[in-house]
Amino acid sequence: MSALQSLAAEGLSGSVGSIGYGLAAIGPGVGVGIIFGNGTQAMARQPEAAGLIRANQILGFVLCEALALIGLVMPFVYGP
Repeated sequence: MSALQSLAAEGLSGSVGSIGYGLAAIGPGVGVGIIFGNGTQAMARQPEAAGLIRANQILGFVLCEALALIGLVMPFVYGP
């Protein structure tokens, strides 16, 4: 029985990083949605400030995506 358990653990260890990254990608995805949703509302309320709002949207988007890319690279850096 222990040989079966060790075989199952070996087969599972390869996909745990992928599952972890998939779950970790939810955060930046929600963040990007909030950024663009609220930015669109802000531009609709104050069209004269659209340039400043758009610049802040792009900055927030870049920071969220940088976190997602760091999360993608780290399993390769610290992996087995």
